[in-house]
Amino acid sequence: MLDFEPSEEQQLIVETVRQFAEQEIRPLAREADESGKLPDGLLAQAHELGLVAPALPEAQGGGGERSAVTSALIAEELAWGDLSLALAILSPGLVALPVVDYGTEAQQAELLPRYAGGSFVPGSLALQEPRFGADPFRPRTSAHRDDRDYVLDGAKCLVPWQEGDDTVLVFADEDGHPQGFLVPREAKGLRAEREQNMGIQALPTVELRLEGVRVPAEARLGGNEGSDLGALVTRGRVALAATAVGVARAAFEVARDYAKEREAFGVKIAQKQAIAFKLADMAIEIDAARLLAWEAAWRLDQGLPALREATLAYQQVRRVALEAADGAVQVFGGHGYIRDYLPELHLRNARGFAAFEALALV
Repeated sequence: MLDFEPSEEQQLIVETVRQFAEQEIRPLAREADESGKLPDGLLAQAHELGLVAPALPEAQGGGGERSAVTSALIAEELAWGDLSLALAILSPGLVALPVVDYGTEAQQAELLPRYAGGSFVPGSLALQEPRFGADPFRPRTSAHRDDRDYVLDGAKCLVPWQEGDDTVLVFADEDGHPQGFLVPREAKGLRAEREQNMGIQALPTVELRLEGVRVPAEARLGGNEGSDLGALVTRGRVALAATAVGVARAAFEVARDYAKEREAFGVKIAQKQAIAFKLADMAIEIDAARLLAWEAAWRLDQGLPALREATLAYQQVRRVALEAADGAVQVFGGHGYIRDYLPELHLRNARGFAAFEALALV
């Protein structure tokens, strides 16, 4: 028998994160988007909730309770508050979770305690590349061995780049196989230039240039064993699918509430058939998309292959998010185009899912 009801513990987590998103994230989202800066203090508040640390091993100060389904539930609620701030809050997992999965004992001992510590430490993952038809499984950024070092050359884009950490996880091609490398941000030959994006403007992202960046062999994620990019991409697509559900839900709810209040020709516009049908279709699509994301997350928790399910979920949910956001703009009419209202922000953020890859992990 299939059970789609979250456990009591998961329901408590969802309620806690939803309250945080409503009371702390939502009031700051517009100003953060306009200023292009993350709000002071918000990330520290989020860190106190323990949204990433529970998934880390107990030996490194974490909770030792990894659950992709729980992480997906958290990601949806945070993105319901605001996508930029959600991705910033979840960023520690971009380094911490791959190190949990593949890091050597030395890498885990060095890096994980900082993410499970008393203060918020962001993470940076460099996977995407600034070229047409880029494929995460076939990076053009290269890594070649030179004596006891690796030398990295190439370019990456949409790399989260918050202040407060000194490591970026870069994936590069090593003899036809993509592998991760833990690169110091201050490494010689590494240049970062902030991007100007249509959406997620509060989250600083950069284009990275790697020109002869030299790192020791010990910086290779997993050491001689290496890492599995396919599994990382799978977890990234599940996380992004969950955040897309959150954006879609936020767009639907604001459109629904507006339609119940706005009057035209003496009646609430929610009573107009065209509006009512549009809202009903949005609600149906969002619920269906959420189930796809949950299925992929559940398969991860069961140790089953999930790349296909994660990819299908992400392909579907990012379409639904864009349509829901565009639908909200239409329900608001002329007001939907004005920056004083949320629909235009949701639409700009939702448009980015067509390009995002592994900006969050479960």
